[in-house]
Amino acid sequence: MTAELLTLTCLACGKGNRLPAGRLTEGPRCGACSASLADGEVAELDLATLERAVHNDGAPLLVDLWAPWCGPCRMMAPEFARAARMLAPAVRLAKIDTERHPDAAVRFAVRGIPLLILFAGGREIGRLSGARPAADIAGFVRDRLAATAAA
Repeated sequence: MTAELLTLTCLACGKGNRLPAGRLTEGPRCGACSASLADGEVAELDLATLERAVHNDGAPLLVDLWAPWCGPCRMMAPEFARAARMLAPAVRLAKIDTERHPDAAVRFAVRGIPLLILFAGGREIGRLSGARPAADIAGFVRDRLAATAAA
């Protein structure tokens, strides 16, 4: 019997990494750049890396679409970081600055920020808009993942 392999895109360099799913809690690192793959930290992404992670990864990814001029976005940043630590290593969290990467806002039809989009299994499974505390963010992720698993 072989262990189930999980693919994770390195959110630092964009390279794909395959590892046994059971090793996710052991602090896996990217084979190309040695960055941590699931450490509970929020990663800054560009659209190309996000697309790669959405389509290839075996672990859920929650993305915060934000902008530096957005007061609620800045207010929510520490809560989003807290949620990342709460959900790690099973769920990874990342951010995309829509001012630096306007193509992301277009690609995901962003109407307002902050906007959280949860991806799993190669597709979007939920959205949550507005600034939220960490507990609400974590609850949203757990509820959407449970609903998706039950479907």
